[in-house]
Amino acid sequence: MTAEAGADGAVELAARRLERAVALLEQRVAQKITRASADNGAAFDEDRAQLAAELDRARGRERELEEAGAAASEALAAAIAQIKAALATPEDS
Repeated sequence: MTAEAGADGAVELAARRLERAVALLEQRVAQKITRASADNGAAFDEDRAQLAAELDRARGRERELEEAGAAASEALAAAIAQIKAALATPEDS
């Protein structure tokens, strides 16, 4: 029975070593996942901030274009009014 007891003891020792190795592996995987999540979160925040800044610039440009369009429309309306007025007045001959 001593051979059997020795074999059982060796199996138990191997099982405990395997359990410790698996626990250590799980711990390291969890740490890597935590680090990866933190890195991705920072990258996401950076991308989000960059996109927000680009959106603000685009909105500013949109306002500038709307103002330029309104000014052009007013100038065109004034020019049309002047042309109509010039065509409506009889020429001095």
